[in-house]
Amino acid sequence: MPSLLITRLLPEKVIAAAREVADVTVRAETLPLRKDEIAAAIAEYDAVLPTLGDSFDAGVFDGKVRCKILANFGVGFNHIDVDAARAAGVEVTNTPGAVTDATADIAITLMLMTCRRAGEGERLVRAGKWPGWHPTQLLGMHLGGKTIGIVGMGRIGKAIARRAAVGFGMKVVFFNRSRVHDLPFEARQLDSLGDLMRQADVVVLAVPATPKTHHLIDAQVLGTMHPESYLVNIARGDVVDEAALIAALQSGQIAGAGLDVYEFEPNVPEALIAMENVTLLPHLGTSAQEVREDMGLMAVANLRAFFNGEPVPNAV
Repeated sequence: MPSLLITRLLPEKVIAAAREVADVTVRAETLPLRKDEIAAAIAEYDAVLPTLGDSFDAGVFDGKVRCKILANFGVGFNHIDVDAARAAGVEVTNTPGAVTDATADIAITLMLMTCRRAGEGERLVRAGKWPGWHPTQLLGMHLGGKTIGIVGMGRIGKAIARRAAVGFGMKVVFFNRSRVHDLPFEARQLDSLGDLMRQADVVVLAVPATPKTHHLIDAQVLGTMHPESYLVNIARGDVVDEAALIAALQSGQIAGAGLDVYEFEPNVPEALIAMENVTLLPHLGTSAQEVREDMGLMAVANLRAFFNGEPVPNAV
């Protein structure tokens, strides 16, 4: 059987499935692979099942390469230089679809927690500082009838839009690099990111992390938002210029932010932690037992097809 390195501990159901197709070694650590471990992994194993933070950059493929497939656990693959991998004869796959609904749910969670000041209220109660209900306490923004602007109308963007439109009665506008048609809810595609930022009460980022989307949301773009608007990021941390976001929040350029990802994850700036109008989650996008199992099984399905000489279901 081909040898397979799984770089982090995964649900037992996934590991059991992997053992059916390969001779599996499971790395028992929770932190990403170190650089020396990455070089050893592609030199010593026929396949690697990596995940977020395992940085397979171009230089890794300059040495000995025994590995023939990187079956990424996750839909995002910005930690892998796909062109360099393929040039070295290494296939790269991911796990789209399995993460869609769970990630969309976290976007809605962040939107509600931030706009309705739920995080701030929860901290108030836990600190024993809640004086009791009164009519003007913790007044937030009601979502019904407001405009949500979605940047990136792929699978996850559509799932967020459907929840916002159908569940909350929000107006939906979106910006996407290609035209999107036949949505099962009312939505309007805008021609520029600036138009979206100006019109939206809540902006949700749902784009992949690529060189083109690095710092897509910078000081200039944030400057086009109105002071009562909110930013939610469930994409990747470096889609947002974190320093520019902090400045926009501190100056009152925008009303608040809900973040599940960070530019230098897992490091979260003290400035963000100190602000009550910011909701901070520890990258919970796909953190559900069933979802993580589905992701792992999709990665195993990619491996099984590859080992059998069949087209992989989810090549990136």
